[in-house]
Amino acid sequence: MAYPMQLGFQDATSPIMEELLHFHDHTLMIVFLISSLVLYIISLMLTTKLTHTSTMDAQEVETIWTILPAIILIMIALPSLRILYMMDEINNPSLTVKTMGHQWYWSYEYTDYEDLSFDSYMIPTSELKPGELRLLEVDNRAVLPMEMTIRMLISSEDVLHSWAVPSLGLKTDAIPGRLNQTTLMSTRPGLFYG
Repeated sequence: MAYPMQLGFQDATSPIMEELLHFHDHTLMIVFLISSLVLYIISLMLTTKLTHTSTMDAQEVETIWTILPAIILIMIALPSLRILYMMDEINNPSLTVKTMGHQWYWSYEYTDYEDLSFDSYMIPTSELKPGELRLLEVDNRAVLPMEMTIRMLISSEDVLHSWAVPSLGLKTDAIPGRLNQTTLMSTRPGLFYG
């Protein structure tokens, strides 16, 4: 769960979210190094009185500042593509849950079992108990097993919705007339809001 004045992401609960956090740190370090180098060069250009005309016209410098950004982009793109393929991978799900978005609530149906479905309504602010979170608490929570691959089938009855659980690294759009699919696996027990 996120807390006030939090600067980073929530703690990772799934292997995919751990990979996303590592990728974020990897990319942030590259951006930080590039920004530092550019700031250093700009400050150097503004403070020095000397200019080397032979350096400005050099073919080698132009080659380097063309090839170096390409290498940096490849260093960012390859881990990104790996994570994208990992997110779309489906490995024999142990459980399938169908999620339907409605105007003010979600409907969940455990399709592997007969007649196991329920609606999940948000608790109004006036009915919240002390310690419960406004706009996040519901009357019926979706209970899912941990350390098992779960397939979520997500759609909508009326308008566009977004089904998201940040600590699991999931965000899937619920679109009327379209069935979207995502997989999840929780590595630890807990109550995860989304």
